[in-house]
Amino acid sequence: MIFLQFPRRFFLFNLLGLTFAACQSPKEFEGTLTIGVINYGGGEQIINQYAKFNSYLGEKTNSYIQLEPAFNENRAVERLQARAWSLVFAPPGLAAIAIARHQYVPLFPLIGISNLRSIFVVRKDNPISDLKQLQGQTVALGQLGSATGYYFPLYNLYGTTLAQILFAPTPKAGLELVAQGKAIACAVSEAELALYGSQLGPTEFRILFKDPHYVPLGVVLIGPNVERNRQEFIRKVMSDAPSGLAQEVGYISNGQVPDYKYMISVVDRLSSITSQLQKKPVRLF
Repeated sequence: MIFLQFPRRFFLFNLLGLTFAACQSPKEFEGTLTIGVINYGGGEQIINQYAKFNSYLGEKTNSYIQLEPAFNENRAVERLQARAWSLVFAPPGLAAIAIARHQYVPLFPLIGISNLRSIFVVRKDNPISDLKQLQGQTVALGQLGSATGYYFPLYNLYGTTLAQILFAPTPKAGLELVAQGKAIACAVSEAELALYGSQLGPTEFRILFKDPHYVPLGVVLIGPNVERNRQEFIRKVMSDAPSGLAQEVGYISNGQVPDYKYMISVVDRLSSITSQLQKKPVRLF
């Protein structure tokens, strides 16, 4: 569990949940549902964002709802491997891992950018013009589990030998590595470049390469630790949630789950080179 980032508020949040659970009769109480979510900033606002939804879900399912934020994809992958999360609000890369390797089932699409793409970014004054020119260079990627920062860029670099890969904990940190000259390029999404690029002035960036494939929307997943009939009941409860409540936590209650076949194929192909990524040089084949 992650408690150190906001101990007082997190304790209060769990205490309120336990009070709710205690009010249920033993016959009615159905146990705990743990919700996993990525929270890069690590701030307390995530508690407020999910408070009303957790209350709704707890009441409808007679469960104690426990929110467990992960501050990066590495931590999230660990929780998926342990099947510790009952529900996951998962970005695309994390969702592909959960579906392909850990038997999580997609329920609803997340609100997001439907035409999101992965890009490689360099400093504007850098003369390189082709992805092949990254051969022998140091490149910054995102964390394991990120579609735009890790999986798609590694797929595009397949067959290349790099001097080193620096794994940035956040997209902004990846751009900072390029701004500081510690990496010649970094992989982020177009949306992340627009959001963080202007915050790193006076450095200016440009797009070196844009992946032609659109990244699927993230999804709400339900875990294999939840009994099948209960999975369907939770799906119905979330589908029937007021639209404003669903929007508050970022899912589309009447939306169609996106096709993850290509995303999963990318993850599967890269499984053969993951052991090479910490070596120097990094041979991506």
